Amino acid sequence: MARSDDDDMITPAPRPETGHANKAQAESSKDEFAIDFNEKGASESGKFAFSPYHLQKLNDARSPSALCAFGGLDGLANGLRTDARAGLGADEDVLDGIVMPEAAISAARAHKAASIRPSETTADVGLVAKVLDLDSLDFHEKPKGYTDRRSTYGVSRLPKPRERSLLSLAWLAFNDKLIFLLTASNIVSLALGIYAAVAPGNENDSGAKLEWIEGVTIAVAIIVIVFGQAINDKIRNKKFVKLNEKKQDRDVAVIRSGKTVMISVFDILVGDLVRLETGDVVPADGILVDGFAIKCDESPLTGESDLVAKRPAREVEAKGEGDCFVQSGTSIEHGVGTYLVTAVGIQSVYGRIKMSLRNDVEETPLQNKLGRLAKQIILTGFVVGTIFFTILFIRWLVRLKDFLGSARDKGESFLDIFMLSVTVVVIGVPEGLSLAVAVALAFATTRMLKDNNLVRLLRSCETMGNATTICSDKTGTLTQNKMTVVAGVVGARYNLEEEGSKLMGNVTAEIKELFKQNIALNSTAFEKGGPGSGEFIGSSTEKALLSFGHEHLAMGPLAEERENTPPVHLFPFNADRKCMATVIVSGEKYRMLVKGAPEVILPHCSVALDSPEVGVEAEPLMAESRGDLSSVARGFSSQMLRPIAIAYRDFESWPPVDAITDKDSTNTGPAEESETVNFSKVFADLTFAGILAIRDPLRPEVIESVRQCQNAGVFVRMVTGDAFETARAIASECGIYTAGGIALDGPTFRKLTSAQLDLILPRLQVLARSNPNDKERLVRHLKKLGETVAVTGDGTNDAYALKAADVGFAMGISGTEVAKEASSIILMDDNFSSIVKALAWGRTVLDAAKKFIQFQFTINITAAWLTIFSALIKDVDEAVFAVIHLLWLNLLMDILAAAALATDPPTSDILKRQPEPRNVHIVSPTMWKMIIGQAAYQLAVIFSLHYAGKGYFTPNDTRYQHQAFVFNTYIFLQVFNQWNCRRPDNNLNFFTGVLRNPWFLLVQTVTIGGQIIIIFKGGDAFKTEPLTGAQWGWSIFFGSMTLPLGAAIRMVPDSFLVNITKKLRPISGAIPKLRRRKKTQVREEKEPREKNDIFFEDLGNDEERRVRRFQWRWWKKSKAEKDGVAAAIAEAGMKLGGRNVEVIFEKGIEKRGTGLSGANEDDGEAQLFRLIETAKNAPGEVPYGLEVHPATGKGDPVLMKGVADRGPPSQNPEVRQYLGMSE
Repeated sequence: MARSDDDDMITPAPRPETGHANKAQAESSKDEFAIDFNEKGASESGKFAFSPYHLQKLNDARSPSALCAFGGLDGLANGLRTDARAGLGADEDVLDGIVMPEAAISAARAHKAASIRPSETTADVGLVAKVLDLDSLDFHEKPKGYTDRRSTYGVSRLPKPRERSLLSLAWLAFNDKLIFLLTASNIVSLALGIYAAVAPGNENDSGAKLEWIEGVTIAVAIIVIVFGQAINDKIRNKKFVKLNEKKQDRDVAVIRSGKTVMISVFDILVGDLVRLETGDVVPADGILVDGFAIKCDESPLTGESDLVAKRPAREVEAKGEGDCFVQSGTSIEHGVGTYLVTAVGIQSVYGRIKMSLRNDVEETPLQNKLGRLAKQIILTGFVVGTIFFTILFIRWLVRLKDFLGSARDKGESFLDIFMLSVTVVVIGVPEGLSLAVAVALAFATTRMLKDNNLVRLLRSCETMGNATTICSDKTGTLTQNKMTVVAGVVGARYNLEEEGSKLMGNVTAEIKELFKQNIALNSTAFEKGGPGSGEFIGSSTEKALLSFGHEHLAMGPLAEERENTPPVHLFPFNADRKCMATVIVSGEKYRMLVKGAPEVILPHCSVALDSPEVGVEAEPLMAESRGDLSSVARGFSSQMLRPIAIAYRDFESWPPVDAITDKDSTNTGPAEESETVNFSKVFADLTFAGILAIRDPLRPEVIESVRQCQNAGVFVRMVTGDAFETARAIASECGIYTAGGIALDGPTFRKLTSAQLDLILPRLQVLARSNPNDKERLVRHLKKLGETVAVTGDGTNDAYALKAADVGFAMGISGTEVAKEASSIILMDDNFSSIVKALAWGRTVLDAAKKFIQFQFTINITAAWLTIFSALIKDVDEAVFAVIHLLWLNLLMDILAAAALATDPPTSDILKRQPEPRNVHIVSPTMWKMIIGQAAYQLAVIFSLHYAGKGYFTPNDTRYQHQAFVFNTYIFLQVFNQWNCRRPDNNLNFFTGVLRNPWFLLVQTVTIGGQIIIIFKGGDAFKTEPLTGAQWGWSIFFGSMTLPLGAAIRMVPDSFLVNITKKLRPISGAIPKLRRRKKTQVREEKEPREKNDIFFEDLGNDEERRVRRFQWRWWKKSKAEKDGVAAAIAEAGMKLGGRNVEVIFEKGIEKRGTGLSGANEDDGEAQLFRLIETAKNAPGEVPYGLEVHPATGKGDPVLMKGVADRGPPSQNPEVRQYLGMSE
């Protein structure tokens, strides 16, 4: 590296390597990191000292020596023109002057502000902008402020993927060998027609002059079909792009002008100070400014599962070792802090990775299922079309010797045969299958967003439709998440009154100060809306406590309270501890303030406050008093209140000598093991201060929502970390905990073996005092029993359960970013009723596919049979439909019908049926019954009209009138059948919700309007002639008879068709075997794909189109190939998920819990049966956290053997009967 300027060439003194430094750091120190600020990239720094190129080198080096080369944290802040404590200025826009690298670094070493050199070229930019009033111009809604910063360092947003143009989408739709064949043959036909029209000697042949019209009409029809599909794809892609942007957006807390504000993640800038808490996903690269016990999961970037400890930058500078670099895309598993942003958007590490990994995504399960169905239809169509063409071709060859006409006429007759055969196959190709599902998903996900469901993974939308059980959190989901302190105790005996102004009214000022410090300082929440506003951002519990302190403890602005008494040490809250602690200086001592769950804190208290209305005096906490306080906490829980215990302990020095660990912050183990102070050593001999009880009212709509789920066949369970009594009381009130149900606590649940879980899970309705591992185990075991599981989660550790579930719901308000990243759907309002709406929309998507299949199969059967048999009986010219008729029918059947039938909103009765079992065939007996009945009626009508109705319905038949009448009748059969297909079940009311679907009414209008134009104005182009009023009336009459016929078919029991199918099964036994073999092959051919950018779907990758392009494989993969795919999946999972991914190649390896009896499996089951009987008859004698609902009937066995072996227990009629769930 050339050295151009001594001041600009920074080479810090080498530091000794330590065993704690990672490999990258050791190499960087060893190589004496050096950087020339005048080298490449320096000109890109604008008005700042460091360019994006320099900052990228700093982030890549990630070493103490690299940080020192930039002048440390202060030098970096000077160069980025920000403040390491107050952040960016809220009113910053165009900056004055330029900061040079040497000025920023030397000023940091001298502990003063960097000098600003006047700009030579841009000194008057601000004046010019004001004169021209540039701020008033709207450049694509460009954010105002921070102009120079944005132009130099960019924005926290990745460039949008290049959008496919309409022409490219049209080419993709045209890229179909069937369309190619039809186009090529039509070009030849059009050329012959034009030649016939202009060739000499044809002046007296008036018909020949119009032969080119049919070719032009077919070409126009092909163009309309191709561009119609392209427009549909374009609209769908735009909706998915908008939805994907909404999915990526989230609010983050930053410090600007010394105040904490919430901004969009897209508005983060280089130089911002961003707050970090447990569960956050780091939005940009940066340097840690301050923090306590921060542990990062960097596995998404490095693949290493060990947590990485982070130290504040100044500590790293002083010691010359440690890691202060925070990288985007990683997650905070433990600790709190703030960091200085150094790279955003495509300049950040995760941004560069995301840009390189932008990829297409796999299809949804429904699209896969429809793809396999389309493949069978297409292959059948090829076989039928080939046989049809072969027969016609042989007949043409036989008649060729007697053919009268020129060579051109012979060529035209052959082309007629070829084009008709190809068109028959085109009619059979179900292009609309994938289109209908795509339209339904696009429509559903857009409307679900309005219903507060942000869909992150498309497959979850349809999977939710057949969910059989929901494991729901309590706080915020079933309750309103509006917590307030309403009661409590101070010391061992003093009860707080429940009227707001009297809370803490009679206790001394010292006690109030103690509670105020514990609430204000022992917290990670912060104030919103400026100092003293009384509005807070943080967890619901902390907001309730802070509001209590603000209203009753004379708590001042939160920032001032913390600045006056800064924390010395912080033990952040985590799910294992169920408490948090902060150490402050109190007089000449150090005081550790503790708050958390009473059952966790009370056992560690040795003394308690006595007479708080007199002063801060303590007395020993005897066992009897401790038991009384535990009873008080349980009493609060039974009243649906959340108790929070307050305690403290004083120390002469900090940290205590006996609590100092030999580990430092470079340790990568669990949180407690890696802290410099052993929490378990100091978490003892506490002074009990009191308990505050928080009320969180039940959501008023949750009772009805739970009832709707139960009526829909969905088993609702409550899984919460709250106390057993609180969970039981709230579950009973909202209708989850009912007669016949079981309530468990987490410790008891962990003792159950897999066999015992098989017995107890069918009745388990409440799981209290659970941790995230309990929730994950519950989800996995329910799936093993055949359940389709939806689960809610908000914490970082809930990510495992959210990933394990079929559908994971993360909380949009209270959820951590880690939980949101692991989820399938985000509940924007944290409301259980939104889950019910997602359930309804999921079933609507499934119904949309069924409606379209029912409609399309009817057309496939009738159009193909009518064309083939009429052409074979006489001649191609005598076929029921011309080629142009079939193309108009194809447009109607695919593109228009997909838009009409896939956009219905959920009906009022969609939640009054049971979920469908996994892997059930998408075409149900009810649908087959309707398809066969309608097809039979349409074939009978059209054949009768075509062969026997000529003299009666068209007595004055001209050239095309009879064919036009038959064609018109067939179209109206489809128009009315489209109404009939709005219900794929046996419900007679197919008009439900039609007025809420303008797309359906629009398609009906376009279809009828287009048909009228074709009949009256089609002429030779469409081979039609105007019809009389009577003929229109007959067409509409025959079409309308579809509706009463549909009602009659629905009255026929499905069992009738099922019984017939069973009798025919020996004949068709080979077909299911073939289908299973194909299904296995398709599963083997799937490859792992990127799962983040879910909404950018490659329109050419669905199976239906691969088949149409002859891109399928007929052979099966060898075992070595399968193992290779498995290894690739495992390797990809390890790289992307790190420790969150567990690859298991053996089944049946679940062995958790020792059993309640601690004996063998049979003894454990017997013990469990005895416990259940005891819980029913004498609940006070059960030594475990287990309860059977008191209203359970005497004859209810509760535990039933063999239930888990007969499909999902939630769908078992016996279980549902005992639980009183509606059928």
